[in-house]
Amino acid sequence: MGVGGRGVDGSGQLAGENRVLRELVAVYRHLSGLAAQHADLQTVVQLIADRAGVTVAVVGQAGEVLAAAAQATSPGAAGVVVGDYLELRRAGGVLAAVGQGRRALRLPAVAATPSAVVAPVLVADEVAGFVLTLDPGEVEGVGYDLSLLVTEHAATILGVIMGRERVVAAAASRARDDLVEGLLSGRGDGEQSGRWAAHLGYDPTGDHHVLSVVFEGVAGRPAGWLRRLGEAVEGVVAAQAPGAITLLREAEVVVVVAEPGGGGSAAGAVKVGQLCVGRVAELAGGVVVSVGVGGVCRGPEQIARSYGEARRTVEMMRRMGRLGGVVAFAALDIHRLLLQVPDVGELRGFAMGVLGRLSVHEREHNSEYLATLACYFRENNSPQRASRVLHVHPNTVTYRVRRIEEITGLDFDNYRDRLMAQVALEILDAVGDGL
Repeated sequence: MGVGGRGVDGSGQLAGENRVLRELVAVYRHLSGLAAQHADLQTVVQLIADRAGVTVAVVGQAGEVLAAAAQATSPGAAGVVVGDYLELRRAGGVLAAVGQGRRALRLPAVAATPSAVVAPVLVADEVAGFVLTLDPGEVEGVGYDLSLLVTEHAATILGVIMGRERVVAAAASRARDDLVEGLLSGRGDGEQSGRWAAHLGYDPTGDHHVLSVVFEGVAGRPAGWLRRLGEAVEGVVAAQAPGAITLLREAEVVVVVAEPGGGGSAAGAVKVGQLCVGRVAELAGGVVVSVGVGGVCRGPEQIARSYGEARRTVEMMRRMGRLGGVVAFAALDIHRLLLQVPDVGELRGFAMGVLGRLSVHEREHNSEYLATLACYFRENNSPQRASRVLHVHPNTVTYRVRRIEEITGLDFDNYRDRLMAQVALEILDAVGDGL
């Protein structure tokens, strides 16, 4: 009887194992089929939950729940259960260990938390996430084995799916970047530019500006570090202007942003630039950020021109020795013309010839002649209006202007002398007083 009993017990165990194996083969077949059908993460975890009667989830590297499923419940509710489990078990260290070992790990039940199986999801040689199966239960004494094998196979299938998603995303990103590059370079004709812009979500009926956000003095920094900084800038832009078009380059982020106010104003674009500068200051205090804002553009064929203006503005900021901050191309006024001169020394030489003696007098006597002259010209040669700005008597302004004429040898009643003095003052404002 004892022998017969053992035979019955052995037959029962064998029957249970056969059922497990059949179920395992069926699950494997379904999972492999999902990979061939280009299924997403949620479809895979839902299949496992339905066939194995467990709660299962895909967890990211930081412990975030990417997809979750359980029988007779919603994905959101399953995600809450998994999130609570990860928090209760303080699973960060477990995930790190599984990722480092590249092997599945079984976790026993502890207090109110059920047992679980964790398996790494590998894409190439990188751990892209984890599969977490809760409460495997016991099926004829081999439930743990079933859950372990199913979880490991699911991790393999999910690795295929996530790898494919990465390839598709990378290809889409490259295609998008190529479209943006085409618009910035202006290499397409009007019809091509219109198609490219339409694919990027560009609205040709509104005003736009192109921003060149440049990280200064970052030569030698790791490419990954620069990319993370650029992605942080993209995040700021996305939050402030969700429809903006961005492009990451080595030490530059290019932004095409709609101007909410329209009417030729660049106030919205300047605000976006200021937010970018502030964000970089928070993340990398030693990095100087110069932002040039190109002129207004509407049609996509004007994007290249606006970008060129943004780049020239940053270059002008460098030549002026005023790196950092946000400058709009339209605000440069006459500086746009002056700084077309290749050699800044030539500009300083001209200013030296016109106002050099006045600058020397200013340093020696601590006078306020240069500021007075600039204000006098801004107020259209009116001593009365200049005096109100400077908070002095009109006669004081008149006296200072006459003294400036004596020192420089200029006659401000003469159009050419007045023009030379005004241009010289603009040069000093643009490149600084290096006389």
